[in-house]
Amino acid sequence: MRRIALTAALSGIGAPAFAASGPFFSLGNTDFVVLLAFLVFIGVLVYFKVPGMLGKMLDDRADSIRSDLDEARALREEAQTILAQFERKQRDVAEQADLIVSQARTDAEESARQATLELEKSIARRLQAAQDQIASAEASAVKEVRDSAVNVAIAAAANVVAKGMSGSDASAMIEDSIKVVEAKLH
Repeated sequence: MRRIALTAALSGIGAPAFAASGPFFSLGNTDFVVLLAFLVFIGVLVYFKVPGMLGKMLDDRADSIRSDLDEARALREEAQTILAQFERKQRDVAEQADLIVSQARTDAEESARQATLELEKSIARRLQAAQDQIASAEASAVKEVRDSAVNVAIAAAANVVAKGMSGSDASAMIEDSIKVVEAKLH
């Protein structure tokens, strides 16, 4: 039985090729049957408006892609604008940093100059104060020497006068001294 079924199946393999022979508009012609099935299939597709749905789906997909592209362009333009703004800000910040550095450098140089001038003034004041102290010490020393010399001279004069001066000479000398003092005071 298997042999018969296998022989029938194998003989049926070549049958479609032979079925295409004969009149075309016959249900026995496989080409006509396939054409009818295809036309019915196309008719069913048209009846259920599948081409319109496919077209609508393709249009929707194209619109979605178009909107995605527009959004991508808008985002790209926005990103370029933001990038340009940041680059501008970066240049501005770099310029400000350069200005700040140059100003700080100028301020530091000016401060150094001021400090040098103040130091020179301070040194000059201290030198002047030291010179004044030296001059004062010299004047004080000279005065002490003069005072000592005057005291010694007075003591020596008193000894000389006391030994060799008479009372009338001493009175005359006192009167001359009073006249000299009066002349100098007036």
